[in-house]
Amino acid sequence: MSNSSTSATLAVATLGTPRIGPRRELKTALENFWAGKIDEKSLLATAAELRAANWARQKARGVTVIPSNDFSFYDQVLDTSVMVGAIPAIYGWKGGNVPLATYFAMARGAEGGSETCAHGHAHHTGHGVPAQEMTKWFDTNYHYMVPEFEKGQTFSLSLTKPVDEYKEAKALGYQTRPVLVGPVTFLKLGKSKDASLNPLSLIDALLPVYVDVLKKLAAEGATWVQLDEPCLVLDLDKTARDALAKAYATIAREVPGIKVMLNTYFGALGDNFDAALALPVAGLHLDLIRAPEQLEAVLAKAKPDLVLSLGVIDGRNVWRANLPAILDRIEPVVAKRVSDKIEISPSCSLLHVPIDLDAETALDADVRSWLAFSLQKMSELSELGRALASGRASVAAELDASAAAAAARKTSPKVNNKAVAERLKAVTPEMAKRKSAFAARAKAQRAKFGLPAFPTTTIGSFPQTSEVRKARAAHAKGALSDADYNKFLREETERTVRWQEEVGLDVLVHGEFERNDMVQYFGEQLSGFVFTKNGWVQSYGSRCVRPPILFGDVSRPRPMTVEWWSYAQSLTKRPMKGMLTGPVTILNWSFVRDDIPRSESCRQIALAIRDEVVDLEKAGAKMIQIDEAALREGLPLRRSEWKTYLDWAVGSFRLCASGVADETQIHTHMCYSEFNDIIDAIGAMDADVISIETSRSKMELLDAFKSYKYPNEIGPGVYDIHSPRVPEINEMTELLKLARNRLADEQLWINPDCGLKTRKWDEVKPALVNMVAAARELRAHA
Repeated sequence: MSNSSTSATLAVATLGTPRIGPRRELKTALENFWAGKIDEKSLLATAAELRAANWARQKARGVTVIPSNDFSFYDQVLDTSVMVGAIPAIYGWKGGNVPLATYFAMARGAEGGSETCAHGHAHHTGHGVPAQEMTKWFDTNYHYMVPEFEKGQTFSLSLTKPVDEYKEAKALGYQTRPVLVGPVTFLKLGKSKDASLNPLSLIDALLPVYVDVLKKLAAEGATWVQLDEPCLVLDLDKTARDALAKAYATIAREVPGIKVMLNTYFGALGDNFDAALALPVAGLHLDLIRAPEQLEAVLAKAKPDLVLSLGVIDGRNVWRANLPAILDRIEPVVAKRVSDKIEISPSCSLLHVPIDLDAETALDADVRSWLAFSLQKMSELSELGRALASGRASVAAELDASAAAAAARKTSPKVNNKAVAERLKAVTPEMAKRKSAFAARAKAQRAKFGLPAFPTTTIGSFPQTSEVRKARAAHAKGALSDADYNKFLREETERTVRWQEEVGLDVLVHGEFERNDMVQYFGEQLSGFVFTKNGWVQSYGSRCVRPPILFGDVSRPRPMTVEWWSYAQSLTKRPMKGMLTGPVTILNWSFVRDDIPRSESCRQIALAIRDEVVDLEKAGAKMIQIDEAALREGLPLRRSEWKTYLDWAVGSFRLCASGVADETQIHTHMCYSEFNDIIDAIGAMDADVISIETSRSKMELLDAFKSYKYPNEIGPGVYDIHSPRVPEINEMTELLKLARNRLADEQLWINPDCGLKTRKWDEVKPALVNMVAAARELRAHA
């Protein structure tokens, strides 16, 4: 079954590993290539070096089932689209091998490139050939390029990357197990502009390409292949299950020389249990971190010759495993099955965690002892494999260290704060309710602010220019003193406030020049968080992020934003919004502790943000924006679990927002979302004003608010900040006319789609001038 190099261990697999390199070498190479600083040959050479080093690291850590084809220049779904020739006509491909230029055009657009909004979401400019749509990979913070299909779609083997990389590894002495996105998951993740086309109807056309690839792999000596079908943890209908049955029956019949490890992850098989076990595959991977309860059922029904891959190490989080506790659980399983019918693995690919904890020399020593990144998780897997094959005594020291770390973490005062626990217990339902209903609050707020019809504002951030970034870097290195850095930030803030007054915006923001990231800025000031120096993970392509690590109970030692808000408000008589990141977004964009429910951590963060909201109000802030850009991103994969999540997520937002007087106006901002799915929850948030993206959809996203009869106020974005182009006044007024067809005039605010952090001033200034002019024109004709 395995590619084991020793009989002294069970098979140990990684399922996939980080691609970016320990020092983000892939990011550097990609961006240099896109900038024309290196040629294609150099880029390919760097990629080959990264793959070789990755295979070597795995072997050195005791991994015996090493994957190939888990490397990608952008993402594995795009790789699959190119492999099977699912390339829309707009990219000019005429058949044959797909050039790298076409691949990157699909990923980034042919010109203009990738744009990232202030909230970290990736979008693409509308200039030249546009990129394919991008969205989140299931419920992770990783992104993939959405496949595009059409009626009569044909497929052909257009890139032999899985075969090429298998051969590359073999030449270096590694017998690998190639990884491919499964055919049904690939189709299910795709979309068509023709609403009548169900992508799953294309399964018959697609399967010959998969068969072709697998036959080529078999011819080169591959005996196993890993096909990832995470769609098996979703709500599937009969069409999807039939597609799975057809796909794997076809593969088993056409490529008998290849054994398939069917990978499921990110949840339980649930009602797809019987369908999965009926598939003619040689192995089945189970995510026993997200769904530990499914092991017993699978053991009871799995055929004796089915290889079970036990996902017992968390592939999505950074916590060190309690190895003795894992052994207590799986030793009886191993004892009941033939040893070559068991494989030890992470819950999913290690793509989602940083590479090496050893690079984090500045972390708190205790917290560091509780963590494991990709390489450390490989060692944990190897230690489990040796313990299961040769007994616990063979790794006694490692098991003792693991147990000691788990015990220390459980009892550490750095993790457990009695005051936080007591405060959480004291929360009452009334604390999550505003004093009055929205109608009464709106009346009080309108009387207080006296704003014109269709008030104008921005989402929060203004351009983080190269000068701002250089000053921040110099300050971090000690080359710029605290006083000089503070002086620089004040000057940037004052210049921005004065310009907003000059252009005529009704509600101002301070620009957020002191902030590095909308989550990191707050996490660095809250207890219970730590930050890495090199803990990068890939979001997509060359974009890497360093998620905060939420390790303990959360509280707010001191005010975080009051001083900057107070300074900015002192510069103007116009309303100045206080700007905060909401608890759900902070939670969803962090590595979260696994020893308490996520809902409890979220409520702790909510109480900390509530303190900041109250202090801002005491300082005089009467408009406070609490961004929840990632609220929808946290939705569980199964619809039956949505209500539980939305109840505590909305409750957390309300808890942080409801400690203020009626006259204090609470704003929130939500990024690109399918609002129809969660409109009830948005209504339940009860924010006084919500700003959302609507320019790309031509205000169609407001249909959900119209049919729901949303009573509160809304700022539908009137220009796309992800493009460098400056929209004309008439474009914005036309969009606003569409908005007025859906909502009452008194509900409407006017603002951009998102924050302006990533834009340039020479784009922002004329765009906002036009936006203010559009508002005035609308008032004149209302």
